[in-house]
Amino acid sequence: PEVEAAIRAANGETSGSVVDMGEASYIVRTSGYIRSLKDLEDASLGVRDGVPITLRQVARVQLGPQLPNGIADLNGQGQVVGGIVMMNQGGNAYTLIHQIERKLKEIQPSLPKGVQVVTTYSQAPLIQRSIHTLTGKLLEESLAVALISLLFLLRARSALVALVALPLGILAALLIMWAMGIPANIMSLGGIAIAIGVMMDAPVVMIENMHKHLEQTPGVDPWAAATAAAAEVGPALFFSLIIIAISFLPVFALGGEEGKLFAPLAFTKTFSVAAAAMLSITVVPILMAWFIRGRILPESRNPLNRLSTFIYRPVIHTVLRAPRAVLIIALLFTATLYYPWNRLGSQFMPPLNEGSLLYMPIFQDPAISIGEAAMILQQTDRILKTFPEVKTVFGQAGRAQTATDQAPLSMFDTTVTLKEPDEWPVGMTMHKLQNKMNEALRIPGLSNVWTQPIKNRVDMVTTGLTTPLGVKVAGRNIHTLNRVGQEVQAVLQKVPGTQSAYAARITGGRYIVVHTDRIAAARYGLSVADVNRFVETAIGGEVLTTAIQGLERFPVNLRYPRALRQSLAALMESRVATPSGAQIPLAQVADLHIEGGASMLTSDNSRLNSWIYIDLKPGTNIGAYVPRAKAAIAKDIHLPGAYTLSWVGQYQVMERAAKRLELVIPAVILLIALLLYFNFKNWVEVAIILLTLPLSLVGGFWLIYWLNYKLSVAVAVGFIALAGVAVEFGVVMLLYLDQALLRRQAHGTLQTWHDLRLAVIEGTMLRLRPLAMTFNLVVGGLLPIMFSHGAGADVMKRIAAPMVGGMFSAAWLALLVIPALYALWQKRRLGLH
Repeated sequence: PEVEAAIRAANGETSGSVVDMGEASYIVRTSGYIRSLKDLEDASLGVRDGVPITLRQVARVQLGPQLPNGIADLNGQGQVVGGIVMMNQGGNAYTLIHQIERKLKEIQPSLPKGVQVVTTYSQAPLIQRSIHTLTGKLLEESLAVALISLLFLLRARSALVALVALPLGILAALLIMWAMGIPANIMSLGGIAIAIGVMMDAPVVMIENMHKHLEQTPGVDPWAAATAAAAEVGPALFFSLIIIAISFLPVFALGGEEGKLFAPLAFTKTFSVAAAAMLSITVVPILMAWFIRGRILPESRNPLNRLSTFIYRPVIHTVLRAPRAVLIIALLFTATLYYPWNRLGSQFMPPLNEGSLLYMPIFQDPAISIGEAAMILQQTDRILKTFPEVKTVFGQAGRAQTATDQAPLSMFDTTVTLKEPDEWPVGMTMHKLQNKMNEALRIPGLSNVWTQPIKNRVDMVTTGLTTPLGVKVAGRNIHTLNRVGQEVQAVLQKVPGTQSAYAARITGGRYIVVHTDRIAAARYGLSVADVNRFVETAIGGEVLTTAIQGLERFPVNLRYPRALRQSLAALMESRVATPSGAQIPLAQVADLHIEGGASMLTSDNSRLNSWIYIDLKPGTNIGAYVPRAKAAIAKDIHLPGAYTLSWVGQYQVMERAAKRLELVIPAVILLIALLLYFNFKNWVEVAIILLTLPLSLVGGFWLIYWLNYKLSVAVAVGFIALAGVAVEFGVVMLLYLDQALLRRQAHGTLQTWHDLRLAVIEGTMLRLRPLAMTFNLVVGGLLPIMFSHGAGADVMKRIAAPMVGGMFSAAWLALLVIPALYALWQKRRLGLH
């Protein structure tokens, strides 16, 4: 206690004396500050028998390393100091990274000789590759759209109207992104990319309709032709595009990780489509009147139109001869959904190829020492660095000096930065590389987990897991939790699809327990608090104060030398000062022994829990794996009373997203039905569109099955986008059919079933060219994404695939099924024979 008081006093801290001086109380302090080891050694302990005593005479003062919570290694060459940069919320990551890189170059010359700053991980290359991939695909889509418009219209000025409308729509979406603070990333640019074909649909349909007016009435005023064309199809197109925008409401309703991930895509796609809807009824008619003038090439002169008419005319005649048979075939075709639906796997999200790997092994003994952890970490890093595809390996064990990182020493975190793929050996892929690394790192006692840096951080923040899947056992007793966790681990390791399963050892810690004998301590005039204070300060160490040297701060820690606390026997011989001044061994007043206990406690909802981390083999279907694992656990494990088991990770996120969509999608369908009714003023036509909608999804399901994609939130977003386009197909087809029917009624030529069939054929033939153009615009616009291989392509392919495949069944629905159903309905309504 006297040494402690001397150190505190030397640093100008309170002496404990309070002086009452009139109206105020004053704390007595000394004036000095510790500025060096010499200042500390000169701290006075007072005077004994007329002799001044300093700290130097009774204690050894030395600089020592602070006991680390973690260690770091670079390329297996030895320990280093690691650091991270955390960006403020809403910051621009790409700009910030470049500013940091410039600053590091500036400070490098001022560093001590031999010291250098090495960037072990940066998101800049991934951001750059992702933006490059999406911007390149946007350009390719625009060129494809321009070529398709020119081929079908065979008039450059008409195609120019569509091409002018496209960049205007994209610019409007980008301006809204800027105003709302939405950054340009994979998802936000992807929303624009998948909307390009839909954005072009309204201008193309209106341009094609104006062509028909100019063909039918040569010499008509272009402004009158543009007005008539816009008046005929403008309202239906506007409603269709609004419906497509509303169809994305389920994406906005997603919460948690999936909501944050897809919200930018939903926003930008909605902005793009909404901008296209406004342009289609404002700017496009004006552009048509300005640019589309003079003689128009008849539709029959276009080779593409002649070919499509030659193929489609006999087909629609056959359909209307047996419309009921067509509906039965459509039902059977829809029933084929059962096959791919039951064979498609499910996952939360397809993996985003970040260009880096994160190796996160877990040591099965939580009581691992710092020295052993450093040795194993260096060994694993050295092995990883031997692969020719690897650029740098930065590993860390334990945690940094922060409360936000709770990783124990038994958990390693190794960032493997890879070289560019063109520098890899021929035939090497990310999947093959990961498997080879996993085989090379089969070290006894380590449970390997592989993921990617950004994905891991998102998973850790949202689910607390380092693996895509996990099991949480909750209860009251840590020993029971540990036992149940080991049993679950053993069962899961046998389940097909498991690459590794590891139950966190919550009882593997080692503790020195000091139990004070109250009676023995009382004989020497000691209390339990006196013994505890001695153990806390002399053995455990206590930070008494902080030494100040310029801008630097150093904690001053008081504790016994290592030689007096390196073994249980040495601790038992530690001397405790009694009030009489005698020094007695700690063993005379306390019992010391080593006990096992929890290395780290985790709790959820005020209940202790144990985690089982599950890493799945590549390609494993999470949706099918979890039911198999649940059945295996239910068969082999009997949970004690008051103990519960729950699944966490991607499966939990998938379930949450599915439940949210189950509530939102019906509400959105009802809203779309109301909008359709406002457009048609007829519930039968609304029912025709909604009841035939499942048929449009068939092609999408078969394509993702053929591509071996799994059902995921990305695929669901693609199907939502497809449903909006299918509704637009149906709306415009019914518009043309209604107009053809009204024309025949106005001329009195709708008397028999034969007349009705001719009216339906007339309407479908008028819709054939704009529908063929829309089909090719959407598919042609998405094909560049389907054949892309850059960063972010895996996610965008899953969104585009349902739309590409579904466009075939949606076109068949619009050209064959809806005309057949419409003919049967009108035949019954009009009473024709």
